[in-house]
Parts: sequence; C-alpha cells; structure tokens
Amino acid sequence: MHLRFSDPIWQKPRTATAFQSLFPAGQCVDVVIVGGGILGLSTALHAARLGLAVQVLEAGEIGNGASGLNGGQVIPGLKYDPDWLLEHFGLERGEALVNFAASTADTVFELIRDERLAVPFVRDGWIQAAHTETALKAAANRDRQWRARGADVRLLSRTEIATMTGAQGYLGGWLDRRAGVIDPLAYTSELARVAAAAGVKIAERQNVMQISKNAGFWHVSTESGAELQAKAVVLATNAYTGGLLPGLAETIVPLHSFQIATAPLSSNLAAAILPEGQAVSDSRRILVYYRKSADGRLVLGGRGRMAFPNGPADWAHLERALLRLYPALSDIAIEKRWFGRVAMTPDHLPHIHEPEKGLLAVVGCQGRGIGLMTALGERIASYLSSGDTRQLPFPVSPIRPFPFHAFRQVGVAATIAWYRMLDAFER
Repeated sequence: MHLRFSDPIWQKPRTATAFQSLFPAGQCVDVVIVGGGILGLSTALHAARLGLAVQVLEAGEIGNGASGLNGGQVIPGLKYDPDWLLEHFGLERGEALVNFAASTADTVFELIRDERLAVPFVRDGWIQAAHTETALKAAANRDRQWRARGADVRLLSRTEIATMTGAQGYLGGWLDRRAGVIDPLAYTSELARVAAAAGVKIAERQNVMQISKNAGFWHVSTESGAELQAKAVVLATNAYTGGLLPGLAETIVPLHSFQIATAPLSSNLAAAILPEGQAVSDSRRILVYYRKSADGRLVLGGRGRMAFPNGPADWAHLERALLRLYPALSDIAIEKRWFGRVAMTPDHLPHIHEPEKGLLAVVGCQGRGIGLMTALGERIASYLSSGDTRQLPFPVSPIRPFPFHAFRQVGVAATIAWYRMLDAFER
C-alpha cells in the first residue's frame, strides 16, 4: 500500500510482534493463505483449530491494508435486506444467507470476548441516517424486515437522531443495536497473535509471485525465494488482488476510502456529539461514515480520489462534510488523514470463486468487511476441513471479468463526481 501523505489514527504498539515464521521448504501444508487481513487471519485461526497446518503469507505487514485502516464499524447484514435475499437466492439458500448476515457482528464481539483480544470497542449500535424522505421510506422498509426476524432495531425520529448524533440535516434514521465500533488495527493484530498461538505460521513481507499446480499439489513461490507446497490455497487479497489468479482482478473495481480524525474533543463537544458512541453512515449517494475513537476524536470517512493523494487538500471534501454535520467543530484541528483501498463488485455482494479444486478466492466486502470477513473466514475453514459446500453461505461463482475493465475506474470516478454534485443539491 502507498503510504505517502497518509497518517492513520490507528497505530501498532512499538512492541508489536513481527511475524517471520515459515514452514520448512519441501513440507506439504494443508493450506497456504495469501493475505494477512481479517479474512485471511480468521480463516487461518479457525482452520488451525480444526487441526489443519496453515501458512499465512502477507506481502506487507499485518494491518497495513484495508483491514487495519478502515473506519472500524462492525455492521451486520449485507447491502441487501432479507426480502431481496430470499427472492434472489431462493428460500433455502436465502434463509441461510439472511441468518449468516444477521450473525456477523455477533461473531466479532464474541471472538473479542472469548479470545480476550486487546481491542478497544463500543457496542451501542449503528445508525443509518436519512437526509431525504426517500431514504426514510427505505429505512422503514428495512426496519420492518429485520424486526420481523427479532433483530434489535428501531426507527429514529428527527428529534431522536439529532439527540443521538448531535448532527444537523437528518430527517430521521434507523438504529441497529447489533452493531458497534472497534479499533480495526488492534483487531487485525490480535487476530494474528491468537492465530499464531493456535499454530498458524505467519510470514510478513512475503509477496507471492506465482501459484501453480503439479502432481495434485499447489506450489506457491514468493519474491524473496520462499517455496511452499500445499493441498489448498486461499487468496484473501480483496482490493489488493493482482495477477495471481487470471481474471480475478478484473472482477472488482478498487476504490480509495479516505478518512480524517479531529483532535480529541472537549468534554462539552464529546457530550453533544455521538454521546452514546454509535457508528453512523448517512444515506447520501456518496455516503460519509463516522464514529468516535477510544481517545475521544471524531473519525469521519468517505470516498476519495482514485489516484494516490498528493497532500492534505485531497481530504478537503471530508472536512467540508464534517462542518456540514457539525458546524461547532470549525475551530477543531484535523490531526490525522489516511486512506485505504476497498473493492466493489458489480452486484454489491461478496464473491467466492473456486476455479480449480483447492484454489479459493474471495473478493468484495461492500463496507461490512470486519464482521463479514470474520464470519466468512470461519465458514471457509470449515469448508477446507470438510469439503462440504454447504458450509459456504454464498454460492461459489465463476470468475467473470468486467467488459472494458481498464475503462471502468474512469467511469466510476466520473460517477462519484456526478453523485457528489447531486448530493450537494440535497443539503
């Protein structure tokens, strides 16, 4: 990841472990996982607990990708509501998928509790804030569907959302109490720690250059010269997917998610802004999302330019959004600016691919990566152990590259600019 002009709020302790553990050359392991983010580490941890010998290879350092640089919102569900999932996937698969999606936040917070992970968190919910009547109707529809399934959710009035967020401009919203916020870098780092304690070998700075199959086994080669042999390989690289699996990178559009963090808020401001500690995402076409950090800062993020940032001006659109919501913060310094890379799929669903037996790839978090990839890692581990595809909540799909993929990002950039202008008219 390109870190120029990027200064994230989330920081590893200076005593953080460096992972440099590799299986000996010539030893055949059960699984090699390419990518040491949340999906890769969750898969590794659960696979090791099922008795598999697991090697994780991370091209950079643990937490340097989107898993350690995101906004730390742990949101259950998918982009689509239960009724759509049932209609699209059929009753049996749809019902299983709805139940899986409902459980993803629980999976994260139960893992933090059960494994005693040193991860700062607040679990008081997530607010989807509505700035138009159309968005309010969508929130009411979502509320009806999830309340029918017993979820701890409710609609918020204009007065309630103003009190809970302290922000200006919302007509109402929807509160999902199942959600919460965490420190994502601490979470990713702790996943690596407990995975290593469970027997997983993790090696940082091992950029995988080639994957090939010979005599029924997968052979994995890294830029530094490491050679591994495995019964199965999992590509858990998401938005950082390159050319290891032909066509895979052309099934997604990587986007940059930019974030800013204020100086720590005064006690008066902290009491008025998100006093209960919820996370918020708004209903704009180019949404912004925000929460408070453990040290009392307001952290706000949203889509940024497609190219790498050149300086603080590239975060100016987020500072304008911050002041639109919270004019009282006009004199509060922005102390941190950073960005990460996320992946968009055309249908806004995660994709699981297995082009050859024993070669798995997963792409597409769609803004719910912490919960989704934690829970999905457990299911993939079960599939690797049992071979039972019923363990996978999403159907395995063929790799279908976008037509004219090279031009897709240009179109996305133009669409973002157009949507941002439309949003400006709906202030």
